[in-house]
Amino acid sequence: MATVSRVLSRFPSVDKKNILKVEAAVAELKFRPNISAQRLVKGSNNTIGLVIPSYPGVFHSFYGIELIRGVGHACEVARQDLVLHITDGRNSLNIGYLGGVIFADIIENSGQIRSALASGVPCVVINNVVRDMAVSYIAVNNYKGGELAARHFVALGHVRIATITGNLKTQAGFERLDGFMKALDDSSISVPEEYVFRGDYSRYSARVGAERLFNLKNRPTAIFAQSDDMALEVIAVAHERRLRVPEDVSVIGFDDSPQGMSAAVGLTSIRQPVFEMAERGVHLLMELISGRRKENLHLLLEPELVLRDSCAARPAMVRSRTRR
Repeated sequence: MATVSRVLSRFPSVDKKNILKVEAAVAELKFRPNISAQRLVKGSNNTIGLVIPSYPGVFHSFYGIELIRGVGHACEVARQDLVLHITDGRNSLNIGYLGGVIFADIIENSGQIRSALASGVPCVVINNVVRDMAVSYIAVNNYKGGELAARHFVALGHVRIATITGNLKTQAGFERLDGFMKALDDSSISVPEEYVFRGDYSRYSARVGAERLFNLKNRPTAIFAQSDDMALEVIAVAHERRLRVPEDVSVIGFDDSPQGMSAAVGLTSIRQPVFEMAERGVHLLMELISGRRKENLHLLLEPELVLRDSCAARPAMVRSRTRR
């Protein structure tokens, strides 16, 4: 049995006659080796876990698709198997068979990360800045993304500015809102409570939010929807009400998705490098697994405002520019 194991594991010291005998027997019996067992014998594990918190719309969003695509592509290049784990933070995470784990966001599942770290399993967190655990992370500066949206509206002369938030249980959601509100406050623009609708990144929440905002007596002239999916739904509701985009209402999204680029009204958006973040997360994890990196890495990627056709200056701003 030891000889058979050495042949299947491609040990170079096995006699050629024995190799031929074993290979003939394997072909006759249609034997398939246990890959996991082979990896345990070799002391290696080529399986990476991707843990994604469960929240509405995650797999229907550009963010979710790009996240899985980026991690999957990097794993394929690195010849790593990928196991996807969806969690609400309450179900257990079996990490015994994983070589490393990537945690995408942290929503009520920080205990899973602490458990993995305590077990000595290499971990990387993406799309979340982690300040209370000794773990590597790669995240996007969501606070700055919110600031960019607010400042663009202000520069266009808007003062009635609203937002439909993402899921405020996510760090991305509340940091985008914080950056947005702080930038408006710095510009001395007040935001009524009814101008802030709490969404969850889904199109449904955006539709409900847009209906409420458009029903207001003093409806906003500018709306920051904190994902492109939500922004496109806001535009759809506006068109149903015969409101023109951007003449009657300007809209900014967040993601810079292909759908926003090819929409009837090109969507101005905050670009976040999701694919790059996911891909670099795998590269970083491989460095930790191999021992090439000993220290944790903390990396914050910058968002970018992408201008298209869904925003316009208010008429007063246009008149003032004409006089000049």
